[in-house]
Amino acid sequence: MKEKISAIIIGVIVLAAFIIPFTLLKEVEKWYGSFLFWLILTLIVIVCNTMLIKDWSNEE
Repeated sequence: MKEKISAIIIGVIVLAAFIIPFTLLKEVEKWYGSFLFWLILTLIVIVCNTMLIKDWSNEE
């Protein structure tokens, strides 16, 4: 169940990484508007993956 929820969250983040820069951030003239957004999303995905795999060493 935990893996399914994490996969859904990461899927939503990936979709947001494509949709938001071309819709909500299209008026931002500088490239770093989208870059900052992608950087934040990348950090969120890293945190999600870290939380997902932290218990893998306890499984037999």
